[in-house]
Amino acid sequence: MVSPAEFAMFTDKSNIIAVVGVSANLEKYGYKIYKKLKEDGFKVYGVNPSYESAADEQIYPDLESLPERPTLVITVVPRAVTLEVIKKCKELMIPRVWMQPGSESPEAVEFCRKNGIKALYNMCFVADGLKAELD
Repeated sequence: MVSPAEFAMFTDKSNIIAVVGVSANLEKYGYKIYKKLKEDGFKVYGVNPSYESAADEQIYPDLESLPERPTLVITVVPRAVTLEVIKKCKELMIPRVWMQPGSESPEAVEFCRKNGIKALYNMCFVADGLKAELD
């Protein structure tokens, strides 16, 4: 687990965030999280190989396609996909991953621990990470 200071690094507005699993379905959490972060002034990119856009926003097929390297990846994908995303984070030297509830797995958490990737999981970025802003 991370310290309070490290936790603050996850929610710092200076982060460049990639939301992996953004959906073109505006009712899905992948899109709602992406939209909330944009509204709150975060620099955020949507990633999903199945879509080119969502609500007139460009969606990128993978982390390598982003115009700049993220400092934080938020996963909103099935557990089976998360580990592959995190392996790509290691390859790209992305230092932090936030696994949304339902996307985490023991294997993904262990991979982060063994490879020096700071990880948060079992919490929602919006409801828990931005809680101070929501109160």
